[in-house]
Amino acid sequence: MEDQFLNLTEENLDREHLCCIIRSKKPHPGVEAKRVWLRERLREGHVFRKLDAKGVVFIEYAPLETAWVPVDGDNYLYIYCLWVSGEFKGKGYGRQLMEYCLADARAKGKSGVCMLGAEKQKAWLSDQAFAEKYGFETVDTTSDGYRLLALSFDGTKPRFRENAKRQAIEPEELTIYYSSQCPYIHQSVELVRKTCEELETPYTLVSVDTLEKAKSLPCVFNNWSVFYRGKFVTVNLLDAAALKRLLKK
Repeated sequence: MEDQFLNLTEENLDREHLCCIIRSKKPHPGVEAKRVWLRERLREGHVFRKLDAKGVVFIEYAPLETAWVPVDGDNYLYIYCLWVSGEFKGKGYGRQLMEYCLADARAKGKSGVCMLGAEKQKAWLSDQAFAEKYGFETVDTTSDGYRLLALSFDGTKPRFRENAKRQAIEPEELTIYYSSQCPYIHQSVELVRKTCEELETPYTLVSVDTLEKAKSLPCVFNNWSVFYRGKFVTVNLLDAAALKRLLKK
C-alpha cells in the first residue's frame, strides 16, 4: 500500500492536490499561498506526504529548528498536521502516515518527534489520542491547558519557549496571528475582516511571515492564534458565529 502515497517536491508541487480544500475547481488563494510557503519550507527539510488521491489524507512535519512554532528542542521533528477525513477513515492510512514519520525520524538520527496538543482535543489540532498510542506523552504545558506532546528516542525533551507561555499582549482589541501554512487561513482572515467590519469592531491581523516571528510569538501556535482583551483565546479557526460570541464577551 505504500505506493499509494507520495511526497511533495519542488518539481511536483504545482500540479499536486494539497488535500485540504477539495471543492474548488478554480485556483484558490489559500491553496496558492500555501504552495508559495511550502516551496521555501521544502528546501529546509519540511515533509508533506499524502495519499495519491483527491482526499484529505496527509501528514506534514518539519525539523523543529525550522518549524514555525514557538517550541525549542534539539534534533526533533515537529508534526504540524496529521489528518484523515471522510471516506478515507478506517483504512489504516493514519497509521501508515504516522509510522512513516517515525521511521523517517529514526533514519535521520533524530532525537524524537513532537506535536501540539491540549487537555481537551481542539478541532484544528491533530488527534492526540491517536499519537499517544504510539507513545507520545506530555513533556510541557501552558497554564490554560495546551500541551506539548513528544515521543523521545533518547530521553531528551523539547519544550515551549518561555514567550509561548506568556499568553498575553497589551492591545485589548481582537488580535490574530496567522501564517500561510494552512490553506484555510486565507478564508478565515477574510471572515474576520468581514465580521469585524460588520460589527464595527477594531481588530488587528498579524502575518507571521518569518521563522523568527513564529519562534517569538507570545502564545502557542500551529498556524493561527487568537487574542481578545489582551488574553490568548484559542488556536482554533473561528467561524462567524464563534467570532461573534467571542466579541460579545
